[in-house]
Amino acid sequence: MSSGRAPRRRSTLLAATAVAGALTLSACGGGQAGGGGNTNFVTGSGGISTVAKGERTDAPKLDGKTLEGKALDIADYKGKVVVLNFWGSWCGPCRAEAKHFAKVAKETEDEGVQFVGVNTRDPKKSLAVSFENDFGVTYPSLYDPTGKLLLRFPKGTLNPQAIPSTVVVDRDGKLAARTLTALDAEKLRKMIDPLIAEK
Repeated sequence: MSSGRAPRRRSTLLAATAVAGALTLSACGGGQAGGGGNTNFVTGSGGISTVAKGERTDAPKLDGKTLEGKALDIADYKGKVVVLNFWGSWCGPCRAEAKHFAKVAKETEDEGVQFVGVNTRDPKKSLAVSFENDFGVTYPSLYDPTGKLLLRFPKGTLNPQAIPSTVVVDRDGKLAARTLTALDAEKLRKMIDPLIAEK
């Protein structure tokens, strides 16, 4: 009898499709923001999406308290290239990329680049602080346990849709580049060097 086998096969197929969709969204966890509309960005072969200088939109207001309890507003870094890295201590790919971000942050500090982490979905600050200590991360991270900062990015822009995500804001405070995957130092430099060179 094949009547019992067909529904089982269909439910297995549906489950596999759902899992594949979830994995496509992100390695660790997806955000709630999506695309849509005329986005004006182009995604290159390395998974880095970029927007031409004249077509960029303003970065949303991203402010709050850091893991150390200090006030931080990325608007204060206008005039610098700001690298926003969305991460969680619970995220394997975040651990893989952390040492590369720490290294490139130090290398580019004198080139007008400011790194800012956005720690999300960590229920305890202590977990995130330990993560930064373990990987030598010295730049500040906003503490965003509920993910509300991710929701400030308008749909259809270079919004972070996964953990980890990296979004780069140009010197004029506009969204310029994004990737939704973990990066090593070489890929990170490939993402930010063109923005450092912009005048």
